[in-house]
Amino acid sequence: MTVGAQVKGCFSSLKSMEAGLQVLANKTQDAESRQNYSDVQKLIAEIKNDLQMQVIELSKEEPQYK
Repeated sequence: MTVGAQVKGCFSSLKSMEAGLQVLANKTQDAESRQNYSDVQKLIAEIKNDLQMQVIELSKEEPQYK
């Protein structure tokens, strides 16, 4: 497995986690828990954006694996 494929897999996992946290945040009644889910979602979104930029860079370096 190439580095690009691994980064793409990690990116997909983060997208899934982000969606799962959104579901949990919507279902919880506790304001503190909702805020915690929101905080973690923001952190994951930042990491996801960084990984997305890395995927773009790796696609340029490994065009055969697009």
